[in-house]
Amino acid sequence: MSIQQPKGIPDELDLKIMRLLGEDARKSYREIAEELQVAPGTIYSRTRKLMEEKIIKAYVPVIDPSKVGFDLSAMILIQAEGKHLREVEEELARMEEVYYVYDITGDFDIAVGARFRNRGEMDKFLKSLLKIPYVRRTVTNVVLNVVKEDFSVKV
Repeated sequence: MSIQQPKGIPDELDLKIMRLLGEDARKSYREIAEELQVAPGTIYSRTRKLMEEKIIKAYVPVIDPSKVGFDLSAMILIQAEGKHLREVEEELARMEEVYYVYDITGDFDIAVGARFRNRGEMDKFLKSLLKIPYVRRTVTNVVLNVVKEDFSVKV
């Protein structure tokens, strides 16, 4: 008798598929199937299930921001009024300069990562943050060098 994997929890084959896609999301189902010695239909149905369950959220290229004109990055810490925290986070998440919004613990409530082409863009962005209702305080840290930036998940 085999033990059924709980719904929504990837099994070993799912993890192997995700590892291969994490290395190269352009790999075909056929290539993955050959490597894992299963049928291409199995890879297709497993991948589709992982996408439907939002375990795989998207397939996107990793672009070097500096090579497309975004030479300035900042990490911004924000204090917000507690009962309006979610509203502030959602507004921040809609801003195109923002590439992450984290709800955090400690002296600040929110950590935001944002990218800019120049200081003028950053200045305008930072001033717009202070106009958001319920934002009490911000502290901005300019990124001097990126030592490691890897948003992939190693499964």
